[in-house]
Amino acid sequence: MSNAARLTLKPAPAPLRVGGWLLVLLACVSMVSVVSGSTAVSLPQVGHSLGLLLGGADEARYTMVDRIVVDLRIPRMLLAILVGGGLALVGALLQTTTRNDLSDPYLFGLSSGSAAGAVAVITLTGEVLGIWTLPLAAFVGGMASVAVVLLLLRRYRSHTPERMILAGLSVSFLFTALTYYFTFLGDQRAAQSVLFWTMGGLGSARWDNLFVPLVGLLALSVFSWRKLGALDAMLSGENTAHSLGIDPERLRIQVFVVCAFATACFVAVSGVIGFVGLMVPHLARALAGALHRSMLYLAMLMGALLLLLSDVVCRTVLAPQELPVGIVTASVGALFVMYTLFRQQEAA
Repeated sequence: MSNAARLTLKPAPAPLRVGGWLLVLLACVSMVSVVSGSTAVSLPQVGHSLGLLLGGADEARYTMVDRIVVDLRIPRMLLAILVGGGLALVGALLQTTTRNDLSDPYLFGLSSGSAAGAVAVITLTGEVLGIWTLPLAAFVGGMASVAVVLLLLRRYRSHTPERMILAGLSVSFLFTALTYYFTFLGDQRAAQSVLFWTMGGLGSARWDNLFVPLVGLLALSVFSWRKLGALDAMLSGENTAHSLGIDPERLRIQVFVVCAFATACFVAVSGVIGFVGLMVPHLARALAGALHRSMLYLAMLMGALLLLLSDVVCRTVLAPQELPVGIVTASVGALFVMYTLFRQQEAA
């Protein structure tokens, strides 16, 4: 029996109450994120800047601090919430449909394909399309990795979870090798840019590109809401799902395509951020149980909170220098996996 199935037998706290506390905590951390950074900003200054933004004030009334808050800090905070919540939803959906507790965007080549597309333009072509070159290249790379996985699966009459994982791993290794090859072709300056981008970062957040991860998150949310019953049925096994009129193979392909599209949207703006999609669904199931209506809601809030906290750490621990946020999430994720292994060993 999988961890997801075991968790359905455990009583869970009231998800609405837990979600309410998470929302309060998310609001507090959002404020900390806006005031934190190499330039000190006080809460009254943030309030003044928000007043100018919401009131539609003229450009002449904005001071340098107002510009930092409105043009840099608030978009960055919103990007962390969108990407963190979205990656958590991707991980939860993939883990349910593949019945594999280690499923996340990395495992299926979704992140590596986006990384390869972005690195290719950094090292080979430059910003031929201006500021949209990198996001578009990352999106194209992500969707290309999906196409390769689906082409591999077409040779089989049945799309079992094991075959999907093997296909995803092979594509992940392929696009990772391409990323290294493109990095080798570039000069040292390009290599430094590639290194920072492939470790993830939220510094590219702007008001005009926030709609990209927003579209990805909306696609995940709408799809998840429409498939709640089918996702819950998968927890009891494929035979039960079949008896309820659900085609598990078709559902897996649908989940894979939607998750690939959303991941490409996230990576196109934030770079490759690991472990959020792997770790957060486990925490959400422990709090809400395995049924998806509450679990996905908590996973989205916890993913947003995790990435927002990680961004605060990466901006303050070595200020005025900034760590790639992927270093923080990878460190936390590695400790989480170790802790999980120790718990399983003690339980055995």
